[in-house]
Amino acid sequence: MQRITKIFLSLIVGLISFMANAHHSTTMFDHAQKVTMTGSVKEVQWTNPHVAIFINGVFKEGDEPTIWVMEMTSPGNLIRAGGWSRNAVKAGDKVVVDFSPLRNGTKGGALKKITVAETGKFYTADIRAQESPNLEEKK
Repeated sequence: MQRITKIFLSLIVGLISFMANAHHSTTMFDHAQKVTMTGSVKEVQWTNPHVAIFINGVFKEGDEPTIWVMEMTSPGNLIRAGGWSRNAVKAGDKVVVDFSPLRNGTKGGALKKITVAETGKFYTADIRAQESPNLEEKK
């Protein structure tokens, strides 16, 4: 009976580990593509496990704006990466967003860079890029 219990517990732990790893996969984004959109921030959800920014955006002038969800890493990672804070980007800000779109075509993506139009200040969700020198030149 103890052996069956150990096997069962091992299977449960393995399943939980698999589910946790699957949740943090980024394969749903097409990282080979970089798309640029302009718009305004509708909402910022500064929460764990992932920060999300809702953008009411267009790809070219004259298009009808639609809501897109930009996903990033956790608040802690963004703060440690440098430059980000809860109020770095706020509802109503006019922005230019570079992102990798979702592979399934729904309106969302992995945010790569966001630039606040009024100030020219930009933030990246790429932690390694933020740590590299001369980031300003890599626009």
